[in-house]
Amino acid sequence: MTERGVGRNRARLTVVAAALLFSTGGAAVKAATLTSWQVASLRCGVAALVLPFLLPAARGRWSWRSVPVALAYAGTLTCFVVATKWTTAANAIFLQSTAPLYVLCLAPWLLRERIRARDLVFMALLGLGLMLFFFGVQEPTATAPSPLAGNLVGVLAGACWGLTVLGLRWLESGEEGSSTAGSAGPAVLLGSVITFLVCLPAAWPITDVSAMDVAAVVFLGVVQIALAYRLLTAGVRHLPALEVSLLLLLDPVLNPLWAWLLHGELPDRWAAAGCALILGATAAHVVASSPRPRLRAGGSMR
Repeated sequence: MTERGVGRNRARLTVVAAALLFSTGGAAVKAATLTSWQVASLRCGVAALVLPFLLPAARGRWSWRSVPVALAYAGTLTCFVVATKWTTAANAIFLQSTAPLYVLCLAPWLLRERIRARDLVFMALLGLGLMLFFFGVQEPTATAPSPLAGNLVGVLAGACWGLTVLGLRWLESGEEGSSTAGSAGPAVLLGSVITFLVCLPAAWPITDVSAMDVAAVVFLGVVQIALAYRLLTAGVRHLPALEVSLLLLLDPVLNPLWAWLLHGELPDRWAAAGCALILGATAAHVVASSPRPRLRAGGSMR
C-alpha cells in the first residue's frame, strides 16, 4: 500500500473515531442525574477550557462574524441536551439530523445556493421523517419523561444546527487573508462559552452532585465535544466530503444503540420509522450529490 493510501486509511479511522465519540452524547447525558440546564452548562464550561488545547483552530483569528454562528451553535448545544433529557436519545439525535432540511430551505436566500430537483425530493423525505416522530402517543418513561416536549425541542435543535452549518459555510466564504477568514474555530469555542453562561442561571444552585455526574460532565466536555472535534478536523482534510459525510452517519446510528445498551431505552415504532427514513434519505442524498469521477480516454478514473 502506498504512503498516500496509508494516510487515507488513517484519516478514515480518525473520522470514525470522531463519530463514535459524538455518538456517546445521548447515553452520557442520560447517565447524569443533573438537570438538563446543569448538564448543558457544565459540559460546555469544561469544553471551553479544553478546546483551546485540543483544537488549535479555536485559537485562531476572531471576527464579528463568529458571534451569530456561535449563537446558533449555542442553541444546538443547549437544545440537544434538553431534548435528550426529555425524550429518547434516538428521537433527539435524529430530529437534530433534520438540519439539512433547514439548510436547503435557507441556503438560496442566505448563501445564494440554488436548490436542485433531487434536493426537493430529499426535503420532502426529511419532512415526512420529521412528522413521523409526532404520530401516535409516546408514553413517558424513566429516561424520557416528557417525550412530546422533548421532540419539539429536538426540532428546534435541528433548526439551530442547520443555522450553524449555514454559518460555518458563511465564515469559510471569507477571502483568504481577510479579517473574516479562519474564524470557524473561534465560533465553536465562543458557542461553548455562551452556552455555559446562558444556562448557568437556570442550572444554579448545583447540589447533590455524585461521582457519576462529575464523570459524565467531564466526559461530555473533554471527550464527546473537544476530543471528537479534534479528531474530526484532523481526518477531514484528507478525505472527500462524501466519504466524511457517510462516515459521520455512524453518530445517529450508534447514539440510540448506546442508550439502549446502557439505559434500556428504545424509540416507539413511529419514531423508529422516522429514524430509518431520515437516515436512508440522508445517505442517498449524500451519494447522489457527490461529483461523478470522469474517465480518461483510456478508461481509467482520475
